Amino acid sequence: MKDNRVGKKYKFARQSVAANKQLDYLFELFRNAKTAEGRSPRTIQQYEEYYRHFCGYLEKTNIERSITAVTPDVLRSYMHWMLHECRRFDGHAHKSEEEQTIGLSPVTINTKMGRLKTMFSFLLQEGAIERDPSASIGRLKEPQRKLRILTIEEMQKLIAAPNVRTYAGFRDYVALHILIDTFARIGEVLSIKNTDVDFKLGMIYFDESTVKTRRGRTVPVSRRTLRLIKELMSENADFDNEYLILNNYGERLRNDRLRDRIKEHADNAGLDVRVTPHLFRHTGATLFLENGGDLRHLSGILGHVDMRSVMRYTHISDKALKAQHELYTPMNEVLKPLNKERKIARK
Repeated sequence: MKDNRVGKKYKFARQSVAANKQLDYLFELFRNAKTAEGRSPRTIQQYEEYYRHFCGYLEKTNIERSITAVTPDVLRSYMHWMLHECRRFDGHAHKSEEEQTIGLSPVTINTKMGRLKTMFSFLLQEGAIERDPSASIGRLKEPQRKLRILTIEEMQKLIAAPNVRTYAGFRDYVALHILIDTFARIGEVLSIKNTDVDFKLGMIYFDESTVKTRRGRTVPVSRRTLRLIKELMSENADFDNEYLILNNYGERLRNDRLRDRIKEHADNAGLDVRVTPHLFRHTGATLFLENGGDLRHLSGILGHVDMRSVMRYTHISDKALKAQHELYTPMNEVLKPLNKERKIARK
């Protein structure tokens, strides 16, 4: 009897299981999908940055860059390496040797792993992979430290630090005013166009394409900040660029460059605190509430709909805590009878 199978290709493994899909291909699927969903350029940049960091570890440890090679054990080893062996700011052109310490913080590691988990979860949901290697990976415990905000005196020293006689110094001076005045994220400030500033109403519009939450918002600014913005626009007239915060060549200032400049100004001002752009957002929100502002209006300035997100940026300071305690401690009621005039004799 003739065997009809003679000469035919013999199939043993299923194609979907055997296909050893390359990570670069899968990441491309993920990135394109998130771009199509309207994720901000900064978010897409973070996806790329954290993916490259993970691939760097795979290359360092001679692990194949394919989905089958990425196991829960590999991901846990990656976390261990970041926590105990990875050098902070490795290869960064503007970071000193002292800053390039060994070991990333749990917060940083959780952030990097969070982006990877988002990618693997998406790929599983789309049917591009048959298992999520990160499904059983938990978060590192993050230390609960008391949050620090800038004092009024520290902010005064900081804005006095830039040399306003130079273009770069004056630009930094204006950027600091905007950060303090609007509680905006650094990416939002660097994305301000000249047309986003309404001098008549005294407002700045943060476009939805640049805002993390994808919701555009209009934020009020003080008269002094508006005057400084107008002066910077006049300085920028030499450049053919629609953006407000530029470098000395008339190009948009990079995020990392402004961060480094702020750090330099903080060092020159003698501030004993690590000053980051986001610290202004946290400080501004806290002082806004301390000075009598309400959460509903603060959420509009910050651009958050969920009040729980607003509370993340507010830090109950010792000053506010003490004032509230003085007003509402039960001892006020307990001591009331003792404060009354004691009557001894009859009239």
